[in-house]
Amino acid sequence: MKLTIPTLFGLEGLTAEECRFYGFEDVSADNGRVTFTGDFAEVAEANLRVRTGERVLIELAEFPAYTFEDLFQGVSAICWELWVGRKDAFPVKGWSLNSKLHSIPDCQRIIKKAIVGRLNSRYHIEWFEETGPKVQIQFSIMKDIVTIYLDTTGPGLHKRGYRADANDAPLRESLAAGMCDLARVRKSGLVIDPMCGSGTLLIEAAMQACGRAPGLMRRFACEKWSCFPEDLFPEARARLQSMIRKPDSFEAVGYDIDPKAVELTRSNAKKAHVEDLVRVKKANVRDLRLPDGPLTVITNPPYGERMLDTQQARELYKVLGQKCVPDPERSYCIISSDDEFEDYFGRKAPRRRKLYNGMLKCQYYMYIHEKATSGGKKNGR
Repeated sequence: MKLTIPTLFGLEGLTAEECRFYGFEDVSADNGRVTFTGDFAEVAEANLRVRTGERVLIELAEFPAYTFEDLFQGVSAICWELWVGRKDAFPVKGWSLNSKLHSIPDCQRIIKKAIVGRLNSRYHIEWFEETGPKVQIQFSIMKDIVTIYLDTTGPGLHKRGYRADANDAPLRESLAAGMCDLARVRKSGLVIDPMCGSGTLLIEAAMQACGRAPGLMRRFACEKWSCFPEDLFPEARARLQSMIRKPDSFEAVGYDIDPKAVELTRSNAKKAHVEDLVRVKKANVRDLRLPDGPLTVITNPPYGERMLDTQQARELYKVLGQKCVPDPERSYCIISSDDEFEDYFGRKAPRRRKLYNGMLKCQYYMYIHEKATSGGKKNGR
């Protein structure tokens, strides 16, 4: 099967690297997605292990469509009886861009009608009650090319299960995992977030350090499908659980001025089963004193668009720049939507990457030194 993992823009390369490491074949990265080939075993593996992707889709068909008749015939040709049971729910959603078929509701209606017609001819049922498991159908129409998918994941992969609650401006878990990857977080060393919020960066770093697969705490839509082998997910979970190892010298330390954020981080770390690797305390970033020796600072400070006004955010950037002094054993990685961040931080970043935090375009400023990052394998791989 051809499988697709949509990603946040800027994380495609990291997701492709993950997929190659896990042994997936024919891996290719494109704008906002990674594709590869595999069977149901790879579907289970990708859902359980991929940290930086958003969901795992099975591509069923791709064809040109300039009219609704083209769309109807293309969808009707798919062997829906292999995927959708007699009582399964099969909702349709999708999008269209730069195409003649631009009405989303009309496309949904035509696709649904085609699926019902195909299933009716196979099951000889006039009315589908759709009371069973949900088999979510997705479509995209780009420049008159239709692609039909099945969503095997359900709620996005970034929903790990440890963060039921969050602060005012939560960082998506998949983005946090990507930031940890780009910061070259290892299985040993000290990671510090001086404005940790709900603790997402600390928790994702800790999960990578101990090799805890991000999907172990949750279930996925395809586990309920009648066509999906029942033994694949239990076997994969047992194997991945056995691979978790407590790192010898890793610690994630967080600070936040809000006591509620401190308690939330502790609670989330416990839910994620990494509470023994995460330490957090109430503190103002202005009072931050970084310990001696190698360390990595990763943080998502307020941007100005969200929790503070721009001037207040820039004052924090100045403080960060004063605290994060250049050192050959240290790395500092900060995400911000402020194009003038470097001016207030006090120096240009040797590396930067455009990332999206939700719909907000940001830059990830990376002050990474080779001495601080040499040696060792990447975590969670």
